[in-house]
Amino acid sequence: MSRRDVVITGVGLVTPLGADRERSWARLREPRSAVARITRFDPSPFRSHVAAAIDDFDPVALLDAKVARRTDRCSQLALAATQEALADAALPLAEEAPERVGVMMGTALGGIGFAEQENAKYVEGGLRAVDPLLALTVFGGAVSCNIAIAHAITGVNATNAMSCASGTLAIGEAYRAIADGRADVMLAGGSEAPLYPLCFGSFAMIRAMSTRNDDPATASRPFDTGRDGFVMAEGAAVLVLEEADRAMRRGATIYGRVAGFGLTNDAHHMTRPRPDGREVVRAMTTAIADAGIAPRDVAWVNAHGSSTPLNDAGEAEAIRTVFGRHADQLLVSGSKGWHGHALGASGAIETAFAALALRDGWVPGSLNCEDPVTEGGLAFLPPGGVTARPATVLKQSFGFGGTNAALVLARD
Repeated sequence: MSRRDVVITGVGLVTPLGADRERSWARLREPRSAVARITRFDPSPFRSHVAAAIDDFDPVALLDAKVARRTDRCSQLALAATQEALADAALPLAEEAPERVGVMMGTALGGIGFAEQENAKYVEGGLRAVDPLLALTVFGGAVSCNIAIAHAITGVNATNAMSCASGTLAIGEAYRAIADGRADVMLAGGSEAPLYPLCFGSFAMIRAMSTRNDDPATASRPFDTGRDGFVMAEGAAVLVLEEADRAMRRGATIYGRVAGFGLTNDAHHMTRPRPDGREVVRAMTTAIADAGIAPRDVAWVNAHGSSTPLNDAGEAEAIRTVFGRHADQLLVSGSKGWHGHALGASGAIETAFAALALRDGWVPGSLNCEDPVTEGGLAFLPPGGVTARPATVLKQSFGFGGTNAALVLARD
């Protein structure tokens, strides 16, 4: 059976830049980071004191009151992003065959933050003090299952937990489900709500996060020589993916196509990338080949750019390896300087930004990249971005355990 084309028809976003799609997108045009000192808890026991939090998200105002009461913040963010994505797609799911609609989501930690909160109640007041719904929120699959229940979706459903690659991976698997004929519509993305003391502290312990506590706005510095670690964030993004012919028949507005997907593993170390970057390169080249194009056909690399010393240097070298001389003509940028790193949601958030760039003909730049890395010899877009309508975008994400995921989006 020939592979079916897959298009993006809806985008939903809840990020530290804004609690909806257009506010988040607009903030990328401002040279102002959402990173600030943590106020939800006392960060003084930890090396890092900064994060990117969502301050204007009210689940009770956005969701059904009963749903808001029965879900944790990770699922609430995902449900709100789903609701916005479906409205954007003008897609009444009640008119769809439920078995032909599916959900693929990614999250690194899922409901662990909520469990941490409930554990404190248990220590103080025993089991009777604990929320009886704890078991239904702490498992990672709660994210996609809550979306399915809310919208009566009975098709393929899964939430992967492949760390910082999971949102990108989820979109790739959703693309495959439609391309292979297992679904006609997929809701895909990622959600993360990790801003709790133990979740935050666990990453501080392994020295993965920035300690630029005296200047939070410049702490997240993708591809800058002064980077010293990532900045933890929360957020969610959901895309509506559809089989192309049906989307056109119903007159849907199309952002672009998901054209290719690549997934590899370093099999090397839980936190350090392979020194030779071989499997990162293979994930990127696999996605490009899957899209039926050559590296020279890619116009923009929407980079992972985590602001960590090893990963950014390795990613820059991998880009040069994949594209060779064409890397000198590439648009290259990473947006985490604005919104931090929302772990499993980051790849989905950045894929959503790529779809919006295809829609509007403007490519966001890289905030706080003042002295770019020399590895790879790349030129990174300035904070103001550039007016451009790239024909193709390569989006990549990398996670703990050496997971490497890459997507190709194409202007339809």
